[in-house]
Amino acid sequence: MTKWIQNQEPSKSPDEIGVIQLAWLGDSVWELHQRLKHIHMPFKSKDLHLIVVKEVQANAQAHSLKLIEPLLKNSELDLIRRARNKTKRCPRSLEPSVYAQATGFETLIGWLFLKNPKRLSKILEYLDMQKQTKG
Repeated sequence: MTKWIQNQEPSKSPDEIGVIQLAWLGDSVWELHQRLKHIHMPFKSKDLHLIVVKEVQANAQAHSLKLIEPLLKNSELDLIRRARNKTKRCPRSLEPSVYAQATGFETLIGWLFLKNPKRLSKILEYLDMQKQTKG
């Protein structure tokens, strides 16, 4: 399921890219992962869309970050911290801390996508396993 991620070659060092740009990329990588994960479900596209939207919302991303935090290296935790501190505004419907955690999660996903696709693949597989186990 996550093999496509492992074949990516970065055109620029991810360390030279801003955390907001990495979050923007990470958001799309996370959504694509969710779409690929659910593509074989025999539902209408509207229903598939609703399932994916539930997984890509800030609350779900913040929860995903909590699940993987024990697995993260210090450099990855530092990147997440930088991204959380960079967030200034958030939608009124969200707690600022949740939005900041979601931004940190997206940043990590974007950075790993460019820097270490194999590690990203392992983290995504771990998350899928955790969410499958918990229902």
